[in-house]
Amino acid sequence: MKSLPPLNFIRSFECAARHLSFTEAARELGYTQAAVSGHIRALEQWIGQDLFQREPRGLRLTEVGEAFLPTLRQALKQIDNATRAVMTSRLNEAVVISCPASLAQSWLADCLTAFSRQHPHITITVHGTIWEDLSERLSDITISHWRAGEAPPGAAQLWEDRLTLVAAPGYLKGHPRHNLPQALANAVWIQVLGREEYWQCMAEALRLGDTGHDMRISVNMMNMALEYAARGAGITVAPRSLAAPFIQRKLLIEPAQVRPLSPWAYYLHESRHAKGRSAGAVKRWILQQAERMQREG
Repeated sequence: MKSLPPLNFIRSFECAARHLSFTEAARELGYTQAAVSGHIRALEQWIGQDLFQREPRGLRLTEVGEAFLPTLRQALKQIDNATRAVMTSRLNEAVVISCPASLAQSWLADCLTAFSRQHPHITITVHGTIWEDLSERLSDITISHWRAGEAPPGAAQLWEDRLTLVAAPGYLKGHPRHNLPQALANAVWIQVLGREEYWQCMAEALRLGDTGHDMRISVNMMNMALEYAARGAGITVAPRSLAAPFIQRKLLIEPAQVRPLSPWAYYLHESRHAKGRSAGAVKRWILQQAERMQREG
């Protein structure tokens, strides 16, 4: 999987887009003009598209730059707000957990709700991450999504995840559901950027052959993919740990009882800066609940 671009590239682009000037962006960010220009050129190379049109009288955003900017501004705002909240909670001796937003909104929410009922004296701050390259010092416990064999030393795998194919209950109506390959060929595929191989794994498990498919919607979070599928926008492949709440609430169904092993899994890592007994208690609880989910399937 292609790694995410460094955040300083993103910040330089957002600032230059706001001022339509590399010079003004450099002044605001404390960089040189050459550094800002270099950040943006590197980001354009990473994307494979120009973000600005360089004109004699200044800069103008390309269509790609215009489309890219709102999502990046939202992500930067979330990171800034989360960082301030995390630093404040550290002063208040709260246990800080960083976790991918999709898991934080689903399984972890139930897990920590039960923990808080039994340990009301322990304050917890959850930071739902989009970018996962934030400094370790911000969190006592970090849950990250890693490919098998690529997790950092000392990280504990929460469970072995399986992938599931899901769609809204009425989505396949009118499609030949008895012939799943044909139904999938006529369906819109919803995929998560950076996790396109989920569809590859499912296609191999269903023996679909060539996975070239031109009807696709791409999103950047798994919960978005599941929500779009629940609203009838298409069909998606998701880790069962994230799809289960949608299935339990009958918002999604599984057209095929085929669940290939996911090449990605969630891992828990405790920071060396973690605050003693409280962080230890939260870590043990999360691992116990993860083991329970693994047993129950």
